[in-house]
Amino acid sequence: MKIALSAALAALIALPAAAHEYTAGSLSVGHPMAFETPATASNGGGYLTITNSGDDADRLLRIEAEGFDEVSLHETSTDDMGVARMRHVEGIELPAGETVTLAPGGLHVMFMGLGGDPFEEGEKIPATLVFEKAGALDVTFNVESRRGHDAKADHSGHAHHD
Repeated sequence: MKIALSAALAALIALPAAAHEYTAGSLSVGHPMAFETPATASNGGGYLTITNSGDDADRLLRIEAEGFDEVSLHETSTDDMGVARMRHVEGIELPAGETVTLAPGGLHVMFMGLGGDPFEEGEKIPATLVFEKAGALDVTFNVESRRGHDAKADHSGHAHHD
């Protein structure tokens, strides 16, 4: 009885970690997350990794989520003067055999139009990633605390630029 109970407990403890990895064809999506935002933030960033273990490239076309004015793919780049700019990107290439990371200061998801409803630690944001070849994949972005993370690249309060 003790062994069965231990196995059941181990399975329950492992479930949240396993539930935060998603697969569509040869694509594996890891740890979709967003940071908590200040109450006044109008936008929030989303981050994840996508590993293409297949022999063919794919492309992340868009992200869909309810309750926002717009959800889109963006890239932050810094020019030779040290000025960071964020711009919309039409899609993200996923080369065969490679991992693409969406992270603060680079490629990321923008959830725009928080409308006074900030992201709070522990909140879950359901979304759908739409890939050119692998199709649609439902994921959940977990909202995490900024404590212990490098928040200097955050831009949740910044304006959107095309």
